[in-house]
Amino acid sequence: MKILLNFSTLILASFIMQSCNLLSAAGISSQGQPTKQVKTTLTSTTANSAINVDHSAWDKLLKKYVADKGLVDYKGFKKEQDQLAQYLNMLSEKNPTDAWSVQELLAYYINLYNAATVKLIIENYPLKSIKDINGAWTKGRVKIGENKLSLGGIENGILRKMNEPRIHFAINCASFSCPKLMNEAFTASKINEQLERATKEFINSDKNDISATNPKLSSIFDWYKKDFEVNGKQDVIGYINQYARTKINRDAKIVYKNYDWNLNELK
Repeated sequence: MKILLNFSTLILASFIMQSCNLLSAAGISSQGQPTKQVKTTLTSTTANSAINVDHSAWDKLLKKYVADKGLVDYKGFKKEQDQLAQYLNMLSEKNPTDAWSVQELLAYYINLYNAATVKLIIENYPLKSIKDINGAWTKGRVKIGENKLSLGGIENGILRKMNEPRIHFAINCASFSCPKLMNEAFTASKINEQLERATKEFINSDKNDISATNPKLSSIFDWYKKDFEVNGKQDVIGYINQYARTKINRDAKIVYKNYDWNLNELK
């Protein structure tokens, strides 16, 4: 009986460990990474952080290989994959702490997500879609210090916990229906203005068909609807109306558009 009990305990412990690993890979856990929240209106500043990360190497690559409309020259990126790897290694060695400001953390994790996604694409290039890659968002592949996070972990375990819904328009999943990859690096000194611009551009782009009575919205507003709040309450229409040139009626029925997962490649 004692042997059977011990065996059962081992099985249970193994199941719990596997479950935790799966949750972490799926993006539920931050693996101990700092997740400061934006508690008031976000301002752009480098003055309140223990460190200011230099993202100029990523900025240079983005300006060289990303078009104004967000399409990406992955062939060009592949030619400079060593420079991309060096930038990601630098980010890995920084290993964020609670002494970093929320501005530095936001810029760091957004750039990390986007750069790691580009790296994932060029490692598997040529391909039609990021969805062709096994475990694209669930496999721990992004090194931060001693941890290896998944792309889903960075998005769901860290960025979404920072109380800044505009991150959804800043991170790029290498697909046509995604918010565009900006051709500049995010920085603490410009973070609020950059997030504001990314949000306005996405909401008013062809990724949404906005009308007063028959809005057809990106599936992003469906998948992450609980993140979009106005006055502390979930309010997708109210959130969009803060940025949209055409305002949606409060009683309008929302239809969500099919998502185009084809690679956002510059031909």
